[in-house]
Amino acid sequence: MRDPLAGGFFRLRNKVIACERDPAGGDGFDRVVALRDNARMNTAAPSAEQAQQDIAEEFAFFGDWSERYQYLIDLGKQLPPFPEECKTEEHRVHGCQSMVWLVPSGDATKMHFAATSDSAIVSGLIALVLRVYSDRPAAEIVATEPAFVQSIGLAKHLSPTRSNGLTAMLAKLKGYAAQTLA
Repeated sequence: MRDPLAGGFFRLRNKVIACERDPAGGDGFDRVVALRDNARMNTAAPSAEQAQQDIAEEFAFFGDWSERYQYLIDLGKQLPPFPEECKTEEHRVHGCQSMVWLVPSGDATKMHFAATSDSAIVSGLIALVLRVYSDRPAAEIVATEPAFVQSIGLAKHLSPTRSNGLTAMLAKLKGYAAQTLA
């Protein structure tokens, strides 16, 4: 349930959602600008499972897929800068129509991933994937299925090429994790 706050902000459980006013006036908001968890602003959820539950709760807030796509694009814009020197064939994710690069670091106890894309929507998908899988033990990464894809309805709303790209990105990410366990 949404709890209205001043200035175009809403509270959804422990998250604060900032919205822009509809320029035509009225009660509606034009689009969601940001969704933040104030208590855990830039920290990872304690588990991949919790991260997936948080993602499902956030996407449930939106009434339609145009709002969800806009939120996805906004998430992609929040990805940290990606070094140009890492945009190599070695780090490229094949199987996606867009250009995507994924760079692992760390070890089996904690793996970190950096990634980027030349597509706004794919960048948003990357943001979700990193939220679930980055900064986790390799064993948890390998064992975690991407349940959020079904729970938020992405499977039904992605084009076949984006769906293939997401599958390829997850396979490469899990492959990196499996290599650290070998």
